[in-house]
This record gives sequence, structure tokens and C-alpha cells, in this order.
Amino acid sequence: MHRRDFLAGAVTAAIVQTGAFATILPLQSTGIANMFSTAALQNSVKPMAVGLLIQPAHGPEETISRVKQMGFTNCFFSLDGYLGKFTKPLAQELSGLLEKYGITATTAEVVGPQPLVWNFLEGPSTIGLVPRATRAARIDALKQTSDFAKLLGIPQIQTHCGFIPENPIDQLYEETVLAIREVAKHCAANGQNFLMETGQETPTTLSRTIKDVDQPNLGVGLDTANLILYGKANPIDAVDILGPHIKSIHAKDGKWPTNPMELGEEVLIGSGLVDFKQVFTKLHKLGYRGAVTIERETAGPQQIEDVKNEKIYLERIITQIQNNQA
Repeated sequence: MHRRDFLAGAVTAAIVQTGAFATILPLQSTGIANMFSTAALQNSVKPMAVGLLIQPAHGPEETISRVKQMGFTNCFFSLDGYLGKFTKPLAQELSGLLEKYGITATTAEVVGPQPLVWNFLEGPSTIGLVPRATRAARIDALKQTSDFAKLLGIPQIQTHCGFIPENPIDQLYEETVLAIREVAKHCAANGQNFLMETGQETPTTLSRTIKDVDQPNLGVGLDTANLILYGKANPIDAVDILGPHIKSIHAKDGKWPTNPMELGEEVLIGSGLVDFKQVFTKLHKLGYRGAVTIERETAGPQQIEDVKNEKIYLERIITQIQNNQA
């Protein structure tokens, strides 16, 4: 399964598979014009405004300008293509492009470095902060991403923490809690939330992890389809468990896994099993004010067409909910 290949454009960028990262200059020395506070950023995006997940490393201006052309006001940065390249000039370039096209970057995410295998057989030993072999490199990657995002005024860092053990006395569970706490504290020092993206673990396990990590800036990035694709929960029920902790949303649709070795199928929003009206209604009642980010795991012209249709579909539902509950 190919992941995070969103609106890449004609330019293809290789992902650097290394734990070594460029040094980030101190914030006060950057001189980036559009530095702003978390509160200012949140106020610049309307509650439940539909946005788009993009990989700016695949041609930054082409990608960010397309976000504008498609009628979005905000985007979610997937930054794995920049691992090893987090520098002041890059921050200035991306900052300038966001300002040029009037786009707000709401959240930044990395899931690397490699290896990453998105299935049930190899996924538990390769995804997130759970696997010991890659844990230190991924903690470093997330800290560097946090420092880089601070230069851009991005208030949230997100990742898959992995197949967090259901058994709270499992040694890997304790190690993962400590790793998440370390990253959350680093993000807090940068004035950011650290978000665990739903997928590999049950909502109950995520809730327990939040309690045990015990950091006020730790939250959840709700991926509406991942809960289904991994066979973990219905997203409607997940909101009942995780609702107050949800700080970002990946709007995505899918079907349950019928092959026990492979994830379920990600599909066009509206053709899968996610009841977006119920999910959004619950979140609206809880006072959710973040973005709703489209994530369509396809590529090429069909992806663009799909995203356009998904935007219309989601905005119709959100407008109805907000008008009915105003």
C-alpha cells in the first residue's frame, strides 16, 4: 500500500532514509516574516474548514499553489520527504509560499525514517515509536520536525505511534509511554500539541496511553478510515472515547479488512463505511474547532478529481451540521 503520496505533482522527491538531520537555527535568528502564535494560527482557520494533506517536498510551489487552486484555505504538511533537510532556507521558502498563496499549514507530520511496512504482518515491528530498532531515530525525527515546524508557526506535530500494546503491563507499552512523553515534552517547549494518529491501536488503548503519558499537550489526530482499515473501531464510537482529545482530523473512508494479513481498502469518501455526518455532529457538539483534512491515498489525475468531489461532499455535511446547531 502506498501512503502519503498526495498531490505530488510532476516532481518526484526521494525520501532520505537516515536518522541524521540538519541543524535548525535558533528561532530568534530566522527573521521569517509570517511567524505567529498558536492562537493566531487557530483563529486564521474557520472551525471544521476542509483542508488537504500534501507533501511539499514533491515540488513545493506546485503543490502549495494547487491547494489554493482547488479552493482550500489550509493544508496538513507530510514532511518525510524533507528528513535530513530541515534548514532555515527551507523554512523561509515554505513560509513564503504559504504567505504567497494564503494557505495555513495546520499540522506537520513525519512517520519515518524507514523501514515502514503498512500491513498486519510486518507493521507491528516497523511502524511508530513501539519498535525498539527504530525508536531513537524516530524520536529524533519528531523533535527535528517540531523545531522546524516552530519556524513556520505550525502548532501541531502528528505521527503514528504504532501498534501500542493492549496489555498495559507489557514492557513495550511502558517504553512507548516514555518515548511519547519525551516527544510531547519537546513539542510543549515549542508551544505545540503532539498528536497520536489513530490506526494501529484501539481507542481504549489510546485513551490509556494519554492518561499514562500525562502531558497536557498530548492529543489525538482522528483518522476516520484508519480505525476501520486496521479493524480497531468504528469512528463514531471512537469519538465517544477520545472526543475531548481530538485536535485534528484526517477525513478518509474505507472498508474493514477481510484479509487478515492486509489492511482494509481505502476508498473514495462517501463510498465506504464512515458515517461522516454522525462523526462530525458529535465533534461539533464537543466544540471541535480544528480543520478537516482530506487524505486520499491515490495518485495522478484521478486523485485530483476525487479530492474535488470529496471537498464538496464534506463541506455540504459540515455546513448542514453547523447551520442546524448554530
